Amino acid sequence: MRRSVNIWTRIDKLTIIIFSVMVIMGWFNIYAAVYNEEHKEILDFSQRYGKQFIWILASFILAIIVVIIDTRFYLFFSWAVYGVLIFLLILVLFIGKEVNGARSWFEFGSLSLQPSEFAKFATALALASYLNDHRQELTKLRSILPAVGIILLPALLTSRQPDMGSTIVFFSFFIVLFREGMSPYVFVSGLLAIILFFLTLLIDNVILETGLVVVAFFLTWFVTKKIRLSLSGIGIILLTGGLLFLLDHFVLESLGYENIIIVTLILAGLTFTYYIYQKKAFGILVIYLFLIGSVLYINTVDMAFNTLLKPHQRERVEIMLGFKSDPHGTGYNLNQSLISVGSGGFGGKGYLQGTQTKFKFVPAQSTDFIFCTVGEEWGFIGSLVIVGLYLFLFLRLIKLAERQRSVFSRIYGYGVVSVLFTHFFINIGMTIGLVPVIGIPLPFFSYGGSSLWGFTILLFIFLRLDASRTEYLI
Repeated sequence: MRRSVNIWTRIDKLTIIIFSVMVIMGWFNIYAAVYNEEHKEILDFSQRYGKQFIWILASFILAIIVVIIDTRFYLFFSWAVYGVLIFLLILVLFIGKEVNGARSWFEFGSLSLQPSEFAKFATALALASYLNDHRQELTKLRSILPAVGIILLPALLTSRQPDMGSTIVFFSFFIVLFREGMSPYVFVSGLLAIILFFLTLLIDNVILETGLVVVAFFLTWFVTKKIRLSLSGIGIILLTGGLLFLLDHFVLESLGYENIIIVTLILAGLTFTYYIYQKKAFGILVIYLFLIGSVLYINTVDMAFNTLLKPHQRERVEIMLGFKSDPHGTGYNLNQSLISVGSGGFGGKGYLQGTQTKFKFVPAQSTDFIFCTVGEEWGFIGSLVIVGLYLFLFLRLIKLAERQRSVFSRIYGYGVVSVLFTHFFINIGMTIGLVPVIGIPLPFFSYGGSSLWGFTILLFIFLRLDASRTEYLI
């Protein structure tokens, strides 16, 4: 077994430099976001930028502690860490402090901690530990279900707080499952479900379902290379649908167009059962099941949208899709964010010169909307630099993950990338109107001890594992 004499000589210094640059840049942006003429000193500990300096110092201390700990600790105690954080996620529902309608915080005097931020690295550890033993069996349901359970348990608990931002982040771990051998059908199905969700809100259900039938026709033609077979399927659907429409119009008068489409597809599919069985045409079977599943899913979207989402969450989605304009109500955050980012122009207004920032037009401008300060004061060029810095970090982490000899380390590395990328994409996406406003910090930039510490531990555990990649974990 090979041991490193000095772990500090093997740790990836480029990633540490990127981390340090981001943290310092974030600190200066927090200073600009909540700049106070009466408290100009950046180390004024009564202000957020002064407090963030303390969080930053503590994060560097945490990073050192994480690197000092032996790598085997993270493997052998991964389930214990996960169990403790799950317990804290349950406990916070009962005794946590409520902030902005969410019971997500433990309060210890002037210090508040959000357990969901730490549950992310705990989930990454537990998932890596499980997949380390079951990586060759992710095509089997009995192996996939426990992995899905590891992801869904913290997601369910954070949704009860409710903290929809963290809930969505936990779903990013499905990227790890896909990387480790889960069927691409599952991953693609998830992406299609998200796309269909928004398409259902934008397009009439009957038109969308008709479009899916057309897509299924072309897919069948592409897979089988038999135009007659594809045309026969369309003919059967049109004939069956026509007869059902006439029956409903003159006799039943109660089915409705959507039910007619569903019954038509079921009946039409039955006529191909024998052909699929005889020819072993599993490709056609997959296309048909996709079509039926998509149509049934479309008919549940409206119900889910109106019952599962809270009113303010529905409004945010509707504003993003352009259904509603509410610049002084629910849409105020997004409207001011777009004004702030857009006003920066190409080169920005200059550091501490942001009018939107100075006059506090953008709510949560030091936390969820910190990127607005970047856009306004640094402009397009500065924003491009920040985005480029993040993309370079993600590519670097992927490279580190792929060079791991330990399966546990590789899986954990992809968990780190998935979490950080999801935070990055959603946070910047919501400031420019690409995704609904759900409240999620920008890694290493946003104000807050819990998020900064959580991201620091998440990242430096991986750097510690990478530094010991030549060692055997077990």
